Amino acid sequence: MELTSLKGIGEKTAGAFKRLGISCVSDLCTYYPREYEAYSVPMPLYELRPGSIGVVEGTLSKDATLNRFNGLTIVNAYLSDMTGRLQLSWYNIPYIKSNLKAGSRYVFRGRVYEKNGRLIMSQPKMYSPEDYRERFEGRLIPVYPLTKGVNNNLLIKAVGEALKTEDLASYEYLGDNMLEKADLMPENEALIRIHFPRSNKELMNARRRIAFDEFFMFLLAGARLRERVKATRSNYKCRPEFRMINFIAGLPFELTKGQSDAYKAIVHDLNSGNVMNRLIEGDVGSGKTIVAVLALMYMAFNGYQGALMAPTEVLARQHAETIMKLFNAQGINLTVALITGSMTAKEKETAYEHIKNGDAQIIIGTHALFQDKVEYKSLGLIVTDEQHRFGVAQREALSQKGEMPHTLIMSATPIPRTLAIILYGDIDVSVIDVLPEGRMPIKNCVVNADYRERAYKFINDEIEKGHQAYVVCPAIEAEDEEEGAGGNLENVLDYAKKLSTALKGRRVAYLHGQMKGAEKDDIMMRFKEGEIDVLVSTTVIEVGVDVPNATVMMIENAERFGLAQLHQLRGRVGRGKAQSYCIMINTSDTEKAAERLDILNKSNDGFFIAEEDLRLRGPGDLFGVRQSGEMVFNLADIYSDKEVLEKAKETVAAVLGEDPGLTMDIHSRIRLRLDNYMDNGYTV
Repeated sequence: MELTSLKGIGEKTAGAFKRLGISCVSDLCTYYPREYEAYSVPMPLYELRPGSIGVVEGTLSKDATLNRFNGLTIVNAYLSDMTGRLQLSWYNIPYIKSNLKAGSRYVFRGRVYEKNGRLIMSQPKMYSPEDYRERFEGRLIPVYPLTKGVNNNLLIKAVGEALKTEDLASYEYLGDNMLEKADLMPENEALIRIHFPRSNKELMNARRRIAFDEFFMFLLAGARLRERVKATRSNYKCRPEFRMINFIAGLPFELTKGQSDAYKAIVHDLNSGNVMNRLIEGDVGSGKTIVAVLALMYMAFNGYQGALMAPTEVLARQHAETIMKLFNAQGINLTVALITGSMTAKEKETAYEHIKNGDAQIIIGTHALFQDKVEYKSLGLIVTDEQHRFGVAQREALSQKGEMPHTLIMSATPIPRTLAIILYGDIDVSVIDVLPEGRMPIKNCVVNADYRERAYKFINDEIEKGHQAYVVCPAIEAEDEEEGAGGNLENVLDYAKKLSTALKGRRVAYLHGQMKGAEKDDIMMRFKEGEIDVLVSTTVIEVGVDVPNATVMMIENAERFGLAQLHQLRGRVGRGKAQSYCIMINTSDTEKAAERLDILNKSNDGFFIAEEDLRLRGPGDLFGVRQSGEMVFNLADIYSDKEVLEKAKETVAAVLGEDPGLTMDIHSRIRLRLDNYMDNGYTV
């Protein structure tokens, strides 16, 4: 159903919604809040704590005052109750002064901080006591990711209309017995309560159901692919290839034990006669790419083609350049073809011809690799870089261009083994857990916002030495202050301007996920070529090009990210011979945030960090932080939802044990949901 069918949404608003990935009414139903604002019963002033969001009720002791300082207008007022006194401050909202008269009684809600030994509530929202109790008290208000032209109030109204309009009962695909056995709430109720919960318990139950659905489809789709692989003997059996020995000996570096063991396991798989389905799991910077290159070469020397699919065009080009450089250095007579969306029609046609007639033995590209026009002569191996970035339909489309080719998956996300067993099931796993020689450990520091000016100076000093820096922000643009939680986040667009002023004469650029692909690729390539000194970005750089000259990673609002993702971001530096640094700005005053970030501060070991992340996760972390960098689930998190993941695995096993082909009528809705899941390219 079209968005414009909903009350209050015209063509212009529908266009703004599309920037958020919302194209129809059903998309709105599954556009989940990023967090919730709890509107609690007002507390006594003496219970307020720095760093928290508080709700207080009291009487203004005198009229508010207005002062001007450095271009800012600051309104101050003082609230009293029987337990104490609190300063209230508003910035650049001068008109609010007229409402703040001595003797007035209000409820205020806002974030509290400490300055010179006294507590101050900054930018609080103001309510009459009657209005607060009637409309807000005891409620959890959803807060959504936003974009220009769409504020939080608009989204709340639109989602409410969508939930009334959509036939939610038709979404259910699990039978009553399954729901009861897995202790799940019905899907239609979960969709309503994930947006508009009436209590924390109701919210947790709704979230549990939706997380279960995401895991269930993920595991079911993976099982379908694995069963097809297991049942098939390989058409691309290889034989020992001794030219590889000379090539490895001639590399400008020595393989680590992890790299060598992974390569030997791949060779064993390729020679076995069975279809290989192997994952190489290695920490950031551990050298997975060279193992993939060796696998592609091994196939090519055996007379078969190999394709490497990268998540971005810039990364695909980098892989192609790396491989050709290695080949040229040793006179290896293998042809590498590159296929990307931005190539000219003539360039593509030439590449297509080389691939079709077998002249190109190694093919590197993005999603363009599985377009209908690309025909392979003998596609024997598919290497997927960061497999969670590609949907099932995309991976299937590429595999169907060969006759069940071997599959090699590379992931830089270290996942605890307890979870890897569930997620990867029958996939064989090789772990590269030692960094190549010559890599200097990254020096880390976790600091508060007061350190920013010194951080800017440090970045400037690194640029003076000829190096570059990344700055990561959690938001793209500033959100309306009225939307609450989002207003405290640093955003890419404003930060790039601020940094350009602070670092006069330095070349500052920005990057975010809503930019067009060609524009993103151009910026990343310019950064790689040294034409940009500082790149201000969202987490879109998490899987980026290798820029050995970048030595500083500064992460704003670091407490807003999961540890796994912070570790991925940190891995963008430390790739050259110069000492690299990671500066994490912690804007939270909570002990839990400090404890989490201290793990990263003390360790560069991704596997240790993953285990610690699993240990620290709890229900209180479910919202307000993007927990994991490793899987692109909409809501589920493999750490916090470990128990739900295990329950989903049990349910998948029970369903397939009873009905492997999902042919029984009782499983018809599951089959339809799975087909839709895979057709739409959801991640697996």
